[in-house]
Amino acid sequence: MREPIKYVFIWPAFLVVLIIALFPLIYSLVASFQAFRLVPPRPPRFIGFENYGNLITAARFWGAVINTATIVFIAVALQYIIGFAVAVALHAKVPGERLFRVTFLIPMLMSPIAISLIMRMIFNSTIGPVDDLLTFFGLPNLPFLTNPTWAKGVLITVEVWQWTPFVILLILAGLQTLPRDIYEAAEIESATPWQQFWGITFPMLLPISAAVIFIRIIESFKIMDTVFVLTGGGPGTSTETLTLFAYQEGFKKFNIGQTSALSFLFLITVIIFGVVYLALLRPYLERSR
Repeated sequence: MREPIKYVFIWPAFLVVLIIALFPLIYSLVASFQAFRLVPPRPPRFIGFENYGNLITAARFWGAVINTATIVFIAVALQYIIGFAVAVALHAKVPGERLFRVTFLIPMLMSPIAISLIMRMIFNSTIGPVDDLLTFFGLPNLPFLTNPTWAKGVLITVEVWQWTPFVILLILAGLQTLPRDIYEAAEIESATPWQQFWGITFPMLLPISAAVIFIRIIESFKIMDTVFVLTGGGPGTSTETLTLFAYQEGFKKFNIGQTSALSFLFLITVIIFGVVYLALLRPYLERSR
Protein backbone atom coordinates (compact mmCIF):
# COMPACT_ATOMS: atom_id res chain seq x y z
CA MET A 1 0.00 0.00 0.00
CA ARG A 2 2.94 2.31 0.59
CA GLU A 3 4.32 2.08 -2.95
CA PRO A 4 1.47 3.70 -4.98
CA ILE A 5 1.03 6.52 -2.47
CA LYS A 6 4.22 8.23 -3.67
CA TYR A 7 2.54 9.06 -6.99
CA VAL A 8 -0.16 11.00 -5.15
CA PHE A 9 2.53 13.41 -3.98
CA ILE A 10 4.83 13.35 -7.01
CA TRP A 11 2.39 13.82 -9.88
CA PRO A 12 0.66 17.04 -8.70
CA ALA A 13 4.04 18.70 -8.18
CA PHE A 14 5.32 17.39 -11.51
CA LEU A 15 2.26 18.70 -13.37
CA VAL A 16 2.52 22.13 -11.73
CA VAL A 17 6.19 22.44 -12.67
CA LEU A 18 5.45 21.21 -16.21
CA ILE A 19 2.67 23.76 -16.71
CA ILE A 20 4.79 26.59 -15.30
CA ALA A 21 7.66 25.65 -17.61
CA LEU A 22 5.65 24.95 -20.76
CA PHE A 23 3.22 27.87 -20.74
CA PRO A 24 5.85 30.65 -21.17
CA LEU A 25 7.65 28.56 -23.79
CA ILE A 26 4.52 27.96 -25.89
CA TYR A 27 3.34 31.56 -25.43
CA SER A 28 6.74 32.86 -26.55
CA LEU A 29 6.73 30.55 -29.57
CA VAL A 30 3.30 31.80 -30.64
CA ALA A 31 4.38 35.43 -30.10
CA SER A 32 7.43 34.91 -32.32
CA PHE A 33 5.11 34.46 -35.31
CA GLN A 34 3.18 37.68 -34.57
CA ALA A 35 3.63 41.41 -34.96
CA PHE A 36 3.27 42.08 -31.25
CA ARG A 37 4.19 45.39 -29.61
CA LEU A 38 3.24 46.67 -26.18
CA VAL A 39 4.17 50.29 -26.97
CA PRO A 40 2.33 51.61 -28.87
CA PRO A 41 -0.29 49.03 -27.88
CA ARG A 42 -1.48 47.04 -30.86
CA PRO A 43 -3.39 43.77 -31.06
CA PRO A 44 -1.16 40.82 -32.07
CA ARG A 45 -1.21 40.05 -35.81
CA PHE A 46 0.03 36.82 -37.35
CA ILE A 47 2.92 37.46 -39.76
CA GLY A 48 4.51 33.99 -40.04
CA PHE A 49 8.30 33.92 -40.23
CA GLU A 50 8.69 37.66 -40.85
CA ASN A 51 10.28 38.29 -37.42
CA TYR A 52 12.83 35.56 -38.06
CA GLY A 53 13.55 36.91 -41.54
CA ASN A 54 14.05 40.44 -40.22
CA LEU A 55 16.54 39.20 -37.65
CA ILE A 56 18.51 36.97 -40.01
CA THR A 57 18.93 39.85 -42.48
CA ALA A 58 19.81 42.42 -39.79
CA ALA A 59 23.47 43.41 -39.46
CA ARG A 60 22.95 44.16 -35.77
CA PHE A 61 21.86 40.56 -35.11
CA TRP A 62 24.95 39.10 -36.76
CA GLY A 63 27.11 41.63 -34.94
CA ALA A 64 25.64 40.39 -31.65
CA VAL A 65 26.28 36.78 -32.71
CA ILE A 66 29.94 37.53 -33.49
CA ASN A 67 30.41 39.49 -30.26
CA THR A 68 28.87 36.71 -28.20
CA ALA A 69 30.88 33.97 -29.90
CA THR A 70 34.15 35.94 -29.55
CA ILE A 71 33.68 36.61 -25.85
CA VAL A 72 32.39 33.12 -25.06
CA PHE A 73 34.98 31.00 -26.86
CA ILE A 74 38.04 33.04 -25.86
CA ALA A 75 36.87 33.35 -22.25
CA VAL A 76 36.00 29.65 -21.89
CA ALA A 77 39.29 28.58 -23.50
CA LEU A 78 41.25 30.71 -21.03
CA GLN A 79 39.10 29.51 -18.12
CA TYR A 80 39.83 25.90 -18.99
CA ILE A 81 43.57 26.34 -19.53
CA ILE A 82 44.11 28.41 -16.38
CA GLY A 83 41.66 26.34 -14.33
CA PHE A 84 43.28 23.05 -15.35
CA ALA A 85 46.76 24.35 -14.54
CA VAL A 86 45.72 25.68 -11.13
CA ALA A 87 43.80 22.47 -10.30
CA VAL A 88 46.87 20.35 -11.11
CA ALA A 89 49.03 22.62 -8.95
CA LEU A 90 46.60 22.41 -6.03
CA HIS A 91 46.37 18.64 -6.41
CA ALA A 92 50.17 18.45 -6.23
CA LYS A 93 49.98 20.03 -2.76
CA VAL A 94 51.81 23.27 -3.47
CA PRO A 95 52.62 25.38 -0.38
CA GLY A 96 49.51 27.13 0.93
CA GLU A 97 47.13 25.05 -1.22
CA ARG A 98 44.40 25.06 1.46
CA LEU A 99 44.39 28.86 1.52
CA PHE A 100 44.34 28.97 -2.29
CA ARG A 101 41.37 26.57 -2.44
CA VAL A 102 39.26 29.01 -0.42
CA THR A 103 40.62 32.15 -2.10
CA PHE A 104 40.02 30.92 -5.64
CA LEU A 105 36.34 30.27 -4.88
CA ILE A 106 35.59 33.85 -3.81
CA PRO A 107 35.06 35.34 -7.34
CA MET A 108 32.57 32.60 -8.26
CA LEU A 109 30.51 33.32 -5.12
CA MET A 110 30.22 37.06 -5.80
CA SER A 111 27.36 38.69 -7.68
CA PRO A 112 28.18 39.45 -11.35
CA ILE A 113 26.62 42.91 -10.94
CA ALA A 114 28.84 43.70 -7.94
CA ILE A 115 31.92 42.42 -9.77
CA SER A 116 31.04 44.45 -12.87
CA LEU A 117 30.63 47.65 -10.83
CA ILE A 118 34.02 47.09 -9.20
CA MET A 119 35.68 46.33 -12.54
CA ARG A 120 34.08 49.39 -14.10
CA MET A 121 35.81 51.51 -11.49
CA ILE A 122 39.13 49.60 -11.81
CA PHE A 123 39.25 50.01 -15.60
CA ASN A 124 37.96 53.60 -15.63
CA SER A 125 40.18 55.60 -17.99
CA THR A 126 40.19 58.66 -15.71
CA ILE A 127 40.31 57.47 -12.10
CA GLY A 128 40.89 53.73 -12.51
CA PRO A 129 43.91 52.20 -10.73
CA VAL A 130 44.93 50.25 -13.87
CA ASP A 131 45.46 53.44 -15.87
CA ASP A 132 47.12 55.05 -12.83
CA LEU A 133 49.58 52.16 -12.83
CA LEU A 134 50.25 52.62 -16.55
CA THR A 135 50.83 56.35 -16.00
CA PHE A 136 53.26 55.57 -13.17
CA PHE A 137 55.38 53.59 -15.62
CA GLY A 138 55.19 56.34 -18.23
CA LEU A 139 52.65 54.59 -20.44
CA PRO A 140 49.57 56.32 -21.93
CA ASN A 141 46.09 55.81 -20.54
CA LEU A 142 44.17 53.13 -22.41
CA PRO A 143 40.47 53.44 -23.35
CA PHE A 144 39.52 50.14 -21.69
CA LEU A 145 35.75 50.69 -21.83
CA THR A 146 35.43 53.05 -24.79
CA ASN A 147 37.45 51.21 -27.43
CA PRO A 148 35.74 48.15 -29.00
CA THR A 149 38.81 45.90 -28.83
CA TRP A 150 39.82 46.89 -25.31
CA ALA A 151 36.20 46.67 -24.11
CA LYS A 152 35.92 43.07 -25.34
CA GLY A 153 39.23 42.35 -23.64
CA VAL A 154 37.89 43.68 -20.34
CA LEU A 155 34.71 41.60 -20.65
CA ILE A 156 36.76 38.47 -21.34
CA THR A 157 39.05 39.28 -18.38
CA VAL A 158 36.10 39.65 -16.01
CA GLU A 159 34.52 36.41 -17.22
CA VAL A 160 37.80 34.55 -16.81
CA TRP A 161 38.39 35.99 -13.34
CA GLN A 162 34.92 35.12 -12.09
CA TRP A 163 34.36 31.67 -13.60
CA THR A 164 37.79 30.05 -13.65
CA PRO A 165 37.14 28.87 -10.04
CA PHE A 166 34.26 26.76 -11.38
CA VAL A 167 36.69 24.95 -13.69
CA ILE A 168 39.23 24.58 -10.88
CA LEU A 169 36.62 23.06 -8.58
CA LEU A 170 35.43 20.40 -11.02
CA ILE A 171 38.85 19.51 -12.44
CA LEU A 172 40.23 19.22 -8.90
CA ALA A 173 37.37 16.90 -7.99
CA GLY A 174 38.19 14.80 -11.06
CA LEU A 175 41.89 14.66 -10.16
CA GLN A 176 41.08 13.35 -6.70
CA THR A 177 39.14 10.42 -8.16
CA LEU A 178 42.00 9.17 -10.38
CA PRO A 179 43.40 5.80 -9.23
CA ARG A 180 46.85 6.09 -7.70
CA ASP A 181 48.04 2.64 -8.82
CA ILE A 182 48.23 3.76 -12.47
CA TYR A 183 50.73 6.47 -11.55
CA GLU A 184 52.73 4.02 -9.45
CA ALA A 185 52.97 1.70 -12.47
CA ALA A 186 54.03 4.66 -14.65
CA GLU A 187 56.75 5.57 -12.15
CA ILE A 188 58.03 2.00 -12.23
CA GLU A 189 58.28 2.34 -16.02
CA SER A 190 60.32 5.54 -15.47
CA ALA A 191 57.66 7.79 -17.04
CA THR A 192 58.37 11.48 -16.51
CA PRO A 193 55.73 13.76 -14.90
CA TRP A 194 55.10 15.29 -18.34
CA GLN A 195 54.53 11.85 -19.87
CA GLN A 196 52.23 10.91 -16.97
CA PHE A 197 50.21 14.06 -17.55
CA TRP A 198 49.68 13.54 -21.29
CA GLY A 199 49.42 9.75 -21.09
CA ILE A 200 47.30 9.34 -17.96
CA THR A 201 45.94 12.52 -16.36
CA PHE A 202 44.66 14.40 -19.40
CA PRO A 203 43.04 11.41 -21.17
CA MET A 204 41.34 10.20 -17.98
CA LEU A 205 40.01 13.71 -17.29
CA LEU A 206 38.70 14.15 -20.83
CA PRO A 207 35.05 13.28 -19.95
CA ILE A 208 34.90 15.76 -17.08
CA SER A 209 36.80 18.33 -19.16
CA ALA A 210 34.23 17.98 -21.95
CA ALA A 211 31.40 18.45 -19.44
CA VAL A 212 33.05 21.50 -17.83
CA ILE A 213 33.66 23.19 -21.18
CA PHE A 214 30.12 22.43 -22.35
CA ILE A 215 28.56 23.84 -19.17
CA ARG A 216 30.68 26.97 -19.27
CA ILE A 217 29.97 27.65 -22.96
CA ILE A 218 26.20 27.25 -22.50
CA GLU A 219 26.26 29.48 -19.41
CA SER A 220 28.51 32.06 -21.07
CA PHE A 221 26.15 32.37 -24.03
CA LYS A 222 23.71 33.97 -21.59
CA ILE A 223 26.13 36.73 -20.61
CA MET A 224 24.29 39.99 -20.11
CA ASP A 225 24.69 41.54 -16.66
CA THR A 226 28.45 41.99 -17.01
CA VAL A 227 28.09 43.60 -20.45
CA PHE A 228 25.15 45.75 -19.34
CA VAL A 229 27.05 47.25 -16.39
CA LEU A 230 30.53 47.53 -17.91
CA THR A 231 29.88 48.74 -21.46
CA GLY A 232 26.11 48.77 -22.04
CA GLY A 233 26.88 47.04 -25.34
CA GLY A 234 29.03 49.97 -26.47
CA PRO A 235 30.77 51.78 -27.82
CA GLY A 236 27.88 51.70 -30.27
CA THR A 237 26.93 48.04 -30.47
CA SER A 238 30.50 46.71 -30.63
CA THR A 239 30.13 44.63 -27.44
CA GLU A 240 26.40 43.92 -27.63
CA THR A 241 25.62 40.25 -26.98
CA LEU A 242 22.54 38.27 -28.00
CA THR A 243 20.95 38.44 -24.55
CA LEU A 244 21.55 42.20 -24.32
CA PHE A 245 20.11 42.59 -27.83
CA ALA A 246 17.01 40.69 -26.69
CA TYR A 247 16.76 42.93 -23.61
CA GLN A 248 16.96 46.08 -25.75
CA GLU A 249 14.25 44.82 -28.09
CA GLY A 250 11.96 43.51 -25.36
CA PHE A 251 12.27 45.99 -22.49
CA LYS A 252 13.17 49.20 -24.30
CA LYS A 253 11.35 48.86 -27.63
CA PHE A 254 8.67 46.50 -26.25
CA ASN A 255 8.84 44.50 -29.48
CA ILE A 256 7.62 41.22 -27.98
CA GLY A 257 7.26 39.40 -31.30
CA GLN A 258 10.81 40.05 -32.49
CA THR A 259 12.24 39.41 -29.01
CA SER A 260 10.52 36.02 -28.91
CA ALA A 261 11.88 35.17 -32.35
CA LEU A 262 15.37 36.20 -31.22
CA SER A 263 15.06 33.97 -28.16
CA PHE A 264 14.17 30.94 -30.27
CA LEU A 265 16.96 31.65 -32.74
CA PHE A 266 19.26 31.78 -29.73
CA LEU A 267 17.84 28.46 -28.49
CA ILE A 268 18.30 26.84 -31.92
CA THR A 269 21.90 28.08 -32.07
CA VAL A 270 22.72 26.62 -28.65
CA ILE A 271 21.07 23.29 -29.51
CA ILE A 272 22.98 23.03 -32.82
CA PHE A 273 26.23 23.87 -31.07
CA GLY A 274 25.53 21.27 -28.36
CA VAL A 275 24.78 18.53 -30.89
CA VAL A 276 27.88 19.30 -32.98
CA TYR A 277 30.09 19.58 -29.88
CA LEU A 278 28.99 16.22 -28.49
CA ALA A 279 29.21 14.55 -31.91
CA LEU A 280 32.79 15.73 -32.39
CA LEU A 281 33.81 14.63 -28.90
CA ARG A 282 32.09 11.25 -28.91
CA PRO A 283 34.98 9.28 -30.51
CA TYR A 284 37.47 10.72 -28.01
CA LEU A 285 35.17 10.10 -25.06
CA GLU A 286 34.54 6.50 -26.10
CA ARG A 287 38.29 5.97 -26.51
CA SER A 288 38.97 7.30 -22.99
CA ARG A 289 36.60 4.82 -21.30
